[in-house]
Amino acid sequence: MHDKESIVHMKAACELAARVLEYAGTLVKPSVTTDEIDKAVHKMIIDAGGYPSPLGYGGFPKSVCTSVNECMCHGIPDSRKLQDGDIINIDVTVYLNGYHGDTSKTFLCGEVDEPSKLLVKVTEECMLRAISACKHGTSFKKIGRRISEHAEKHGFGVVERFVGHGVGRIFHSEPVIYHQRNNMPGQMVAGQTFTIEPILSMGSIECDMWGDGWTAVTTDGSLAAQFEHTILITKTGAEILTKC
Repeated sequence: MHDKESIVHMKAACELAARVLEYAGTLVKPSVTTDEIDKAVHKMIIDAGGYPSPLGYGGFPKSVCTSVNECMCHGIPDSRKLQDGDIINIDVTVYLNGYHGDTSKTFLCGEVDEPSKLLVKVTEECMLRAISACKHGTSFKKIGRRISEHAEKHGFGVVERFVGHGVGRIFHSEPVIYHQRNNMPGQMVAGQTFTIEPILSMGSIECDMWGDGWTAVTTDGSLAAQFEHTILITKTGAEILTKC
């Protein structure tokens, strides 16, 4: 929960995260490595007086998550060069003046085929439809219903293993946000900030974990896409904080 002063700090952290993500997206080109994107993100956050929240979090070794193609989330930047036709989710969280701002987007690399473009488009639409349902007094389960209905209409699966979360002074906190249909209790309250970050898959919604303990990939190698915003619940709706 936030008061007027902490909302100001949240907005500043989220605005920086949004600008960093937008800049990171301009770097997505064939032959660029995710390591290079990580270094650029790190520098921009530090130069702005912040700290990259993922760096050292639970032992995570880099400043940003880069999840390419079949990677659902939490991909670790490395020396692999992006290839024409890839899709890549870049997940940016910044810590600024005691508050975290968290956002992600899936970008297209070079010439991407139409089915992949549709996956990315529908994933973003799912997130925005869920956000549009949010306001003071609304049941959290409405988020999962909105996302599932739209995803299923286009033949995509909603990954259930990963959730949205409260965010503020703490990187991950209550409430837990489920993106699939559910009957979990609880209602949104004005002054809350949390993320909505659905992952959609072309095939299996089950994942395999790599030995690094972070990288989650679809069990059948099918493509996955994710979008994420941090939002503030108000009496009349939800304000997206991670906008440039």
